[in-house]
Amino acid sequence: MTEALNVLSAFEDAVRARRPVVLATIVRAKGSTPRGVGSRMTIEPGAGAVGTIGGGCGEAQVVEDARAALAERRPRLVRVNLTEDLYSWSPAVCGGVFDVLLEPWWPPDQGE
Repeated sequence: MTEALNVLSAFEDAVRARRPVVLATIVRAKGSTPRGVGSRMTIEPGAGAVGTIGGGCGEAQVVEDARAALAERRPRLVRVNLTEDLYSWSPAVCGGVFDVLLEPWWPPDQGE
């Protein structure tokens, strides 16, 4: 099974089991980024993630924002900035920026 199918299958499994879940999709990328537009991951609090949007601190930021999107019960657009700042200790900074659409789902009987 491809990564894309694994991600969507994990999302479907969570929905069928009535577990809150977030689908994260890169919708815009500029510069050098680890993954491109259309890359997805499913984020299920307490269970982890399936797929990747690039790993590292950018992905960690998206996971935290996914928790907030679930708590607010609203989609959100997150900007991940991988440009090197003046105080960076890491030479492995990609140098790009990408936007991730977070689409939360929760069981309808858990309130709107």
